[in-house]
Amino acid sequence: VLSVKSTLNTKIASEGLKHRVFEVSLADLQSDEDHAFRKIRLRAEDVQGKNVLTNFWGMDFTTDKLRSLVRKWQTLIEAHVDVKKTDSYTLKLFCIAFTKKRANQQKRTCYAQSSQILQIRRKMMEIMVAQSQSCDLKELVQKFIPESIGKEIEKATSSICPLHNVFIRKVKILKAPKFDLGKLMEVHGVKLDRSAEEAVAEPTELVGA
Repeated sequence: VLSVKSTLNTKIASEGLKHRVFEVSLADLQSDEDHAFRKIRLRAEDVQGKNVLTNFWGMDFTTDKLRSLVRKWQTLIEAHVDVKKTDSYTLKLFCIAFTKKRANQQKRTCYAQSSQILQIRRKMMEIMVAQSQSCDLKELVQKFIPESIGKEIEKATSSICPLHNVFIRKVKILKAPKFDLGKLMEVHGVKLDRSAEEAVAEPTELVGA
């Protein structure tokens, strides 16, 4: 929920805010600098008084964070997948992972073979789909912060090749359902104060996302 500055023409200003996308650091939202590398995109869906009600509209990592993860003697593995959720959202998830040494390994390098990379990438995609389809958007976003999907991938691929620094590094909203003000209010814990007829809009689809 973001504050709206007072203005002489509140109605026009409020309409101008709708559907604008804001990018904020998760560190500011969580009051925790440990999350400063995550950039969250929020879309303004409705204005209630001096508050803008926003909805999740994507996530990305900072360039500094991505650069800090890349090191010598290991293999970088990436995967992405489109997920159509039961709440009518369609998302594109991007995952990143790095190989690491096995326990008691003396060899300096820990490169993965081509066959191992293919197996790991397949597992990454399977888990991203399973974890995303089993919950609504709000619950899925809550999985990104503790990186529970990354931990599941790390566990599932340990027999193929040990991994570390497994992250969902980017999320795009490809398609959103019809806007439902009542559901948005529930997310923000705000009481609905307008008719349901005004609460429905056409679904949003991002072409070329």
